[in-house]
Amino acid sequence: MTSFLWFVTIGLAAGLLAGRFVASHRGFGVVGDIVAGVLGALFGGFLFITLEAPAGSGLLGSLIVATIGAVIFMMVLRQIKKA
Repeated sequence: MTSFLWFVTIGLAAGLLAGRFVASHRGFGVVGDIVAGVLGALFGGFLFITLEAPAGSGLLGSLIVATIGAVIFMMVLRQIKKA
């Protein structure tokens, strides 16, 4: 249960950071950024494992991976939203 709470907390932080990096006039809002952060954390973890890329360890490594995943996820969502 504790690891799940850490995962959600990291996803929340990553979503807020990614929302700042991928800022647009019509963003996803705080809740949308959090959801994108959690989904981006999943995507980032999958991406880094698949590419066998070193991401560091611990809290900072997890935050970096989750933020990169969330940024990519939000950029894809923005492209879909435009279409």
